[in-house]
Amino acid sequence: HNVQWGRMLCAPGVWPHLRGPGVLKTVGILILALCRCSGQPSSLPWDLQTSSHWEHQGGLIFIHMDSSLYSLPCSPMEIDVVDPTYHWVQDRAVDPKLFSVTKEGHLLFQHFQAGDSGKYSCTISYVKHGISVSQTFHYSVFGYHVLGGLETVLLFHSKICKDEWTKRFLWDLKEKLWQLEMKQHCKLQFTATFCFPSLNNILDEFIIQVQLEVSLFGPRWDEHCNSQDMETATNCYQTTVRQNLGQVRLALTRFFKEHKSFHVTGADIPSTNFTNEFIGFLKTEQCSGGYGQTKQLQRCLSCCIVCPPGTFSPPKSSQCSLCPVGTYSLTYGVAFCTPCKDGMMTRLPGASSVTECVKMEKTKQAVSTARRIPVLLLIILPALLVTNCLFILSTCYCFCQEYQMPSPTGSKKRENTTRMETATSSVKIPMQGPQAGPDVGPASDTSHLDTNSSQGGEEEHTKGGPCPAVTLSLDTATDET
Repeated sequence: HNVQWGRMLCAPGVWPHLRGPGVLKTVGILILALCRCSGQPSSLPWDLQTSSHWEHQGGLIFIHMDSSLYSLPCSPMEIDVVDPTYHWVQDRAVDPKLFSVTKEGHLLFQHFQAGDSGKYSCTISYVKHGISVSQTFHYSVFGYHVLGGLETVLLFHSKICKDEWTKRFLWDLKEKLWQLEMKQHCKLQFTATFCFPSLNNILDEFIIQVQLEVSLFGPRWDEHCNSQDMETATNCYQTTVRQNLGQVRLALTRFFKEHKSFHVTGADIPSTNFTNEFIGFLKTEQCSGGYGQTKQLQRCLSCCIVCPPGTFSPPKSSQCSLCPVGTYSLTYGVAFCTPCKDGMMTRLPGASSVTECVKMEKTKQAVSTARRIPVLLLIILPALLVTNCLFILSTCYCFCQEYQMPSPTGSKKRENTTRMETATSSVKIPMQGPQAGPDVGPASDTSHLDTNSSQGGEEEHTKGGPCPAVTLSLDTATDET
């Protein structure tokens, strides 16, 4: 048994090297000794591995948008090895970028945006017992955010309603609000501006309406939520948003009480004042553009999850929708899909690559073919049904004609025909000519009988019987006699 085992191990192979740990040296010496004892060549087997690799699925990772800092470990469990190396890769990356990786192999995300979502892979490589080992962990990273925001409406009075003055005024207003953004950890965005005559036209004034969208996820908004635990962090985010809503609203009200009037002047425009008369707030619970409530995050079912490639979500919408035919989206968190160029189209909705855009002629041909298929079915199916019905009816008719019972009229005709054939066969027609002998007399009696028979034959012929030829031959014979 030992000799046979030695032969099996000593199959021709390549010895990696014996400069590894002591265990491998000992095993190698024992195998060489067995090979020498069994008379086999002193070589080692192929199946002694010098390296190994494992693939792992790390699962889903959810990171809140505009997070100050999020640390994603390379491995979900602690691996105690010496001098490991880490390599991070992002799939579907439109623009290659450098990753910030710590000494421990953690991938750092600062101010996480929707476009940072995607599939990430980390490979950790190290040497253990002289064998090169590598493990790859795959993660699907999704951005999300909790609900909460403000919409602010501002009304200003002014004597001038022109775009150049309005733009100068908005620029000055944004500069003054910047300090409030930094202090309250929020973001303010001008969404719309309207100018229309005032109802009190005595003073010849105009009303400038300014709409502001307030996002509570500004710089360092989550500085009190540093936990890496998903449930703890989500609860902290929801609490922070509720608190910031009240604080930002109070800060904006105080700001416009202190800044009642804004004086705008310049070298190329006359000076004018924009006086604030009204400020209103509306609490909103809508997803940001590129996010939708897809229910993927079980710990926060009301949270908004980033829309994957092939889908989009416009602002103030709460659902991710497939890109319409003729458009596509390459990245995560798209508010509007990109149209195909050069008159090209996509065959189906939800295209996630520009390669899915094809020439319109091919698409039209495919669509027209698909539309013609139901029409062809409507034409062919009735024709097949009619053909089958006609075939069944003709088959039944032929069957009935072949196997139907004989009628009484037909039986009577066949009986008369049979009797006539019997009478004809019993008549002896004499030879014609001068050689006729003394048998002429009986022939007259026979002709009398034949005359009756011929009369019966005529009567039968009147009824449609098949005997005219026989009657003519009998009459000829009687006249000659």
